[in-house]
Amino acid sequence: MTVGSFHPPQRTLMGPGPSDVNPRILEAMSRPTIGHLDPAFIGMMDEVKGLLKYAFQTENELTMPVSAPGSAGMETCFTNLVEPGDKVIVCQNGVFGGRMKENVERCGGVAVMVEDKWGDAVDPQKLEDALKANSDTKIVAFVHAETSTGAQSDAKTLVKIAHQYGCLTIVDAVTSLGGTEVKVDEWKIDAIYSGTQKCLSCTPGLSPVSFSEAALEKIRNRQTRVQSWFLDLNLVMGYWGSGGKRAYHHTAPVNALYGLHEALVILQDEGIENSWARHQKHHLALCAGLESMGLSFVVDEAHRLPQLNAVTIPDGVDDAAVRAALLRDYSLEIGAGLGVMAGKVWRIGLMGHACNSRNVLLCLAALEDVLGRVGANYERGVAVGAAERVLAAA
Repeated sequence: MTVGSFHPPQRTLMGPGPSDVNPRILEAMSRPTIGHLDPAFIGMMDEVKGLLKYAFQTENELTMPVSAPGSAGMETCFTNLVEPGDKVIVCQNGVFGGRMKENVERCGGVAVMVEDKWGDAVDPQKLEDALKANSDTKIVAFVHAETSTGAQSDAKTLVKIAHQYGCLTIVDAVTSLGGTEVKVDEWKIDAIYSGTQKCLSCTPGLSPVSFSEAALEKIRNRQTRVQSWFLDLNLVMGYWGSGGKRAYHHTAPVNALYGLHEALVILQDEGIENSWARHQKHHLALCAGLESMGLSFVVDEAHRLPQLNAVTIPDGVDDAAVRAALLRDYSLEIGAGLGVMAGKVWRIGLMGHACNSRNVLLCLAALEDVLGRVGANYERGVAVGAAERVLAAA
């Protein structure tokens, strides 16, 4: 069999990620590949670190991209900070809290679960009660922006409670970084990880992380070796550390890092606060359109993520059929539900480069059309107008 070049279709990506990639980033990734120890590349690495500090709102020296997707950023935090026998409180209100639990257990730690209903934010009182009942807890871990539900938890308050009981914190910001407020230094987060394919509008495959000095102290004084050679920060920092001389650790994904560099320059040029405001504005327009149709959200308004909207599927509507029609007829991708929400919700993303007025109006018009074809019970001909009024008033 002879196989030719692959030419993907042009899609509008409004699911839970990846998001649409800015053409500037794709162009940056097409530039000539140079060696990962080339002096020019080393200089770009330093710029990436500085730009990531801006994105995370931190001065943490250990701020860098892990050479693998967001799941590897998660593992980097857990494998470096959790030792066998360590007790870790994991707050779960969706799929990704469950993955934190899995990481704790694979590191030999003991996971104590604090569970909230899917779609709710993490309850600070439940965390404090668990800390009182487990005075030997070393770490508290939670998801800031739960991608499976579209719920955002109060990271500042949760970190403050954890520190009151002498615990380090691990925070999942895969969906929040760049799209909603994240302030690592002000909130005193100890370890945080994200991904490049969501509100940074870069391609998948890199995971920005940042570690406080308190977290580094824990890593330096481990009683056991980090179980992963590739993710051992004591080794990785020889390559991502300060100064012009770097020790070889692995072959970095050179062109992917060009893309991240450009994505972070774009964020810097827009301004982080302006990016947060843009995501909120378009979220409100999308909400107005969906609610005018009679569709409802899973998450209470106070805790909704602007960049990830979980919408309840109307009774009698075939989830997969609607998503297939949107992809076929509009080249528009929205996401399915995960876990207990599978078949019950659509997850509509407004992330990074995809967070714009055109996409909001396209999504609403396309949904109106497809829902009409499948006989759904909803208010017709109102969604686009409702969104346009919000956009005009902003």
